[in-house]
Formats: sequence, structure tokens, C-alpha cells
Amino acid sequence: MDYFHGYSVVGLVAVLGVLFVAVAFGAGRLLRPVVPTQEKMLTYECGVDPVGEGWAHTQIRYYVYSFLYVIFAVDAVFLFPWATVYAAPGYGGTTLVEMFVFLGFLAVGLLYAWKKGVLQWT
Repeated sequence: MDYFHGYSVVGLVAVLGVLFVAVAFGAGRLLRPVVPTQEKMLTYECGVDPVGEGWAHTQIRYYVYSFLYVIFAVDAVFLFPWATVYAAPGYGGTTLVEMFVFLGFLAVGLLYAWKKGVLQWT
């Protein structure tokens, strides 16, 4: 009986959460004024009136910067568990080699991005 008690509490909290969201959305729909006008139907982006085509060209370098950030964020996340395993007895040399291999892959990726000129902003 205790085994299913934990699941019933989680299920009850989930049902209450879904019910709360449904009631909040329903109340918002009933209480808000609905007066559509031509100005309200315009696309709104950061306070700038829409001018020209709907398609805007984005430079690829912004995506590359985000990918580089993700790579180094993963590196930072990987360092914390590595440090705890490195401190455990009997794992020092093995984990040190693994970390240098991992950092080597990251260094090769960074070197490739640098050679391709991705890291230059201009």
C-alpha cells in the first residue's frame, strides 16, 4: 500500500496543476475584452512597425557563436563530475587521461573554428 501512496500523491499534484492551469486560462478567456481592430492584427516585434517582406535574413555567424557556447557549456558541466571521480581513490590516472582526450577534442574544434575565421566578429 505504501508503494502506490507515493504515486498517488504525484498524480494528485499533477491533476491539481493541470486543473489550476485550465481554470486560469478559462478565467482569462471569460474576463478579457475581445475587440479586434486592424492595428491589433498587425505583426508586432519590439516596438517596430513591420516594413517590407516577412522573411528576414539572419547571418549564420550568430548560430555558430551559439554552438560554440553550447560546446564550452557542456565542457563546464562535464568538469564537475570529473573532479569528483578524479578525487576517488584508484581513478586518478584513468580520469586524467579521459579529461585530456575530451579537452583535446574541444581544442581541435576550437582550432577549426579559429582557422575558418568564425571567431572574428567583423
